[in-house]
Amino acid sequence: MGYFQIIRAGGSSKRYSLMIRMLQTIDKEDMETLWKLVKAKHGNTRPEEQYERVLWGDLKVMFEPDIKSEVWRSLQGYKVTVWKLFYSCGVHFVRFQNLHIYMLVEKTYPLTPATITYMLNKKLQADH
Repeated sequence: MGYFQIIRAGGSSKRYSLMIRMLQTIDKEDMETLWKLVKAKHGNTRPEEQYERVLWGDLKVMFEPDIKSEVWRSLQGYKVTVWKLFYSCGVHFVRFQNLHIYMLVEKTYPLTPATITYMLNKKLQADH
């Protein structure tokens, strides 16, 4: 089974099978550092390895929202099933029927009015 392994400068490491598990223990500075490392390694080239591709995709959507991206176009018509805030890292997790996205609290994302309405109807859950 694949996983993300985060190794800190001090040598400690932790493995995560899902990004949502990582968000429960990471802070904002760590998120920004992780994106810088992934961006430096892959740039705008989509990685081939499955878990690296998933991490790169989730972080790219989170840090570089683009209205032309297929992710934002594919949200049309999907209802929100979960909307959760991970307070320690300032990340919203939004699950739709067939996909999910992560969004930084302080960024503006190309959400449609229908998607925002679904989110508000679902009500925000916080991690503490």
